[in-house]
Amino acid sequence: MNEKEFDYLNVIPLVDIMLVLLTIVLTTSTFIASGVIPVDLPRAGEASAGSMKSQVIDIDREGRVFLNAAAVSLADLGHVIGGVDRSTAVLIRADRAIALQSFVDVLDLVKTLGFTKVHLQTETKV
Repeated sequence: MNEKEFDYLNVIPLVDIMLVLLTIVLTTSTFIASGVIPVDLPRAGEASAGSMKSQVIDIDREGRVFLNAAAVSLADLGHVIGGVDRSTAVLIRADRAIALQSFVDVLDLVKTLGFTKVHLQTETKV
């Protein structure tokens, strides 16, 4: 048998597959968000990213408080988060336009309950 050698390698199907995979990655990545509640975070000089299990408290522009994306009052926040293990990290995401007193009230409640790993999420300054 006389076999003919390949003169070239057809890469068009490979490029098509890679473009489909890229489209899938870009489409699914838009659904992954840092938070459900829209919060305009304050800016800080340095931001550290951590992937730990935590309770997330959001304070939106109107001063409403959310625990893990569920709306709660400040009094209910104390009852709900009071049943959580004290070694659990608490992440506070507060809108930069809120009154400082709203943030201080939430922080004071969390500290009073005995949580020691309390973090404030910010954006990096540009």
